[in-house]
Amino acid sequence: MNGADSPAARLQALFEGHRLTPTQRRIAHSMVRRAAEVPFLSSVELAELAGVSQPSVTRFAVALGFDGYPALRRHLREVAPAGPAPAEPVAHNAYQQAVEAEIENLRHLAEVLADPRPVTRAGRLLAASRPLPVLGLRAAAAQAYGFAYFAAKVHPDVRPLHEGGSLLQDRIDAAVRAGASALLCFALPRHPREVVEVLAYAREAGLTVVTVADSAFAPVAKVSDLLLPAAVGTGLAFDTACAPMLLGRVLLEAMCDDLPDAQARLEEFDARAAARGLFVE
Repeated sequence: MNGADSPAARLQALFEGHRLTPTQRRIAHSMVRRAAEVPFLSSVELAELAGVSQPSVTRFAVALGFDGYPALRRHLREVAPAGPAPAEPVAHNAYQQAVEAEIENLRHLAEVLADPRPVTRAGRLLAASRPLPVLGLRAAAAQAYGFAYFAAKVHPDVRPLHEGGSLLQDRIDAAVRAGASALLCFALPRHPREVVEVLAYAREAGLTVVTVADSAFAPVAKVSDLLLPAAVGTGLAFDTACAPMLLGRVLLEAMCDDLPDAQARLEEFDARAAARGLFVE
């Protein structure tokens, strides 16, 4: 099954073009994460999965153009591949459930990457931008820092933007003056208003915005030119972000493919590190 034919991709196509409320985006995001199971869920079960009320699920179905949730579910069963309903999951403790949820997020990311064209395009945009600003605030700061750390080993000018405030726009202006053509943003919940505002400013300044976000329906979608979704885990007190981190590494790989001297730069770094005794073997 290719990415365009996967259950998740069909759901994404169903939601495209609809103006959804934040609650409805939450339902859509939950459906995409559990795409194989959704045709077999009742409205109450879907409401529990998304953390919303059952009437919200009904209103969501109507917003998509169906008479109600039963009509939406019938449609999903018609377009889904024939097969038995998924088996009941084995009971786990809370910690195991969090791990299982992250494994499911990674499986979904693998489905999305079955179509490599968006990531390939993103890698090309990032490789061509000199300098390359990398934005990530609050919960996304660690993802942005990790990407920038490794990207600097192969890209000649990476500029991490980890701290908010009035200087952000100044730093974007400086990057544009220096020749930047693209900006990479990591955006994870809860989404700071400042990130949405800064991305809008970056686009107005002429930058192409590539965003890694927790969902295709995240608030940053409307101010991104290319959005790459990777779900976060929500089963613990603080969200887990294994899939966004892995997607960041995939983006690095795609960027390296468009940097002819990437391998030479890595070999040069390794030689210098060995000469300095930088790492303990």
